[in-house]
Amino acid sequence: MVKVTELGYMGFNVTDLNAWREFATKCVGMEIEEGDQDDRFYLRMDAHHHRFTIHQSNEDDLAYTGWRVSGREEFEAMQQQLSDAGVEYRVASEEEADERFVLGLLKLEDPSGNPTEIFYAPQVDVMKPFHPGRPMHGKFLTGDQGVGHFIIRSMDDEAAYQFYSLLGLKGSAEYKLKLPNGMMAKPTFMNCNDRQHSLAFGLGPMDKRINHLMLEYTQLDDLGIAHDTIRQQGIDVAMQLGKHSNDQAYTFYFATPSGWLLELGHGARHTLKDQEYYVGDVFGHRPEAKGYGMDIDL
Repeated sequence: MVKVTELGYMGFNVTDLNAWREFATKCVGMEIEEGDQDDRFYLRMDAHHHRFTIHQSNEDDLAYTGWRVSGREEFEAMQQQLSDAGVEYRVASEEEADERFVLGLLKLEDPSGNPTEIFYAPQVDVMKPFHPGRPMHGKFLTGDQGVGHFIIRSMDDEAAYQFYSLLGLKGSAEYKLKLPNGMMAKPTFMNCNDRQHSLAFGLGPMDKRINHLMLEYTQLDDLGIAHDTIRQQGIDVAMQLGKHSNDQAYTFYFATPSGWLLELGHGARHTLKDQEYYVGDVFGHRPEAKGYGMDIDL
């Protein structure tokens, strides 16, 4: 079975490009790569040409996610794997692959209609060192662990599990959480490398395709500086600083200019060999600003 190796890139539709320029650089520390099209710009976290594409749009939501396979052979094997499972996909044109700065690209949708892409061979600009948008003590944790993790909208959690298992991710429910509406949520967390999870779903109804995206710093000081910056800017903090039980990361959640959440963190442990579940976090993560889908008492 061929497997994806990392969450390699993501695209976002936004209504305010300038707000995202300020937010991504000054608050988070990413670097802008302008490109040659006025309706988009790119964000760097490392030596890759980009990890995120920010598209001008009349909506604010996730546009697509890109999952990487190791190479051409795995790319071709994945096509056969999808076909054998009856999953529809399209091999993108060379021009479409060029838009993503990859050599090969598949386009498909997960069972909830979330645009999904599978690619190989991204452009890596080793001659162009990453320059953070604000001073940083360390860097972003990427490499073999990919860009981070995200929670995606799921209309059918079992169908989502089967779909992403087909791509090579694995995992299970890791929390039992009581939601404000009285429902008991058992969100599923799935991994494809040493990052404790790259994908999660099962938090109940969501207005947008994405609830939050998590990025990790290699130095605790950068997390603290980001926290101070967000507070000073008066940006809504949806969940206060705390430590997760599952990945053991120190994190906090706050609003992006598009109304979904960004989680910044440090110190996550690697994927466990044996699965566990939890009913709360180590400390913190108290809900603060409401209405972002994280009104959960961890």
